[in-house]
Amino acid sequence: MTRSTDILNLTDRVTEQLRSKLIDGAWEPGQKLSEASLSESLQISRNTLREAFRLLTKEGLLVHEPNKGVSVAAPSIASIIDIYRVRRMVECQALAQAYPMHPARSLMREAVEAAQRHREAQDWSGVGTANMSFHKAVVQLADSERLDTMFEHLLAELRLAFGLLRDPHFLHAPYVDMNARILQQFEDGKPAEAAAALNEYLVHSERLILAAYARRLAEKGIKV
Repeated sequence: MTRSTDILNLTDRVTEQLRSKLIDGAWEPGQKLSEASLSESLQISRNTLREAFRLLTKEGLLVHEPNKGVSVAAPSIASIIDIYRVRRMVECQALAQAYPMHPARSLMREAVEAAQRHREAQDWSGVGTANMSFHKAVVQLADSERLDTMFEHLLAELRLAFGLLRDPHFLHAPYVDMNARILQQFEDGKPAEAAAALNEYLVHSERLILAAYARRLAEKGIKV
């Protein structure tokens, strides 16, 4: 019993590690993942790694092809549209209904300040990661472990789309100040206004991503 539980926990931890790498943009869509190098770097067995691969494939983050192995998935345009629909429903409601002094507010502030530091250093990938942290903190305002887990999966899939575009400055620079303004509205006791601003932000972001993503997919010859 204990041994089985330990194996399960290890698989869960490895799956989370790999998902975090996807969120952080460590791998590009279409990139093949090496079982040998990953199992060695993570110091785990190939069986454990394969189980983590299976779980992430089920989530749509990886793709397994017979005789070709495992590679990073490329989200479809339909998936991106659906992701943003869910984001508007979840994030805007979480922000509008949040307790003003919720602990996640400090996480939002930390993410905004981290993004500003990365912008000053011209580290646009770092800005993107800080942006992800900001939105994760917004969802944490809802105090729901289920939503937190679901949103983690959404962000990983969305980051794959960002990775295919290969232009983090274009993608993330406009949202550093937007996040700061939304946070300020929330801290000023105006959650409804902050939620409305976030909704406009997400609509703008979706349009920007879809236009750029469609061009990039066409260039790479990937059907949507």
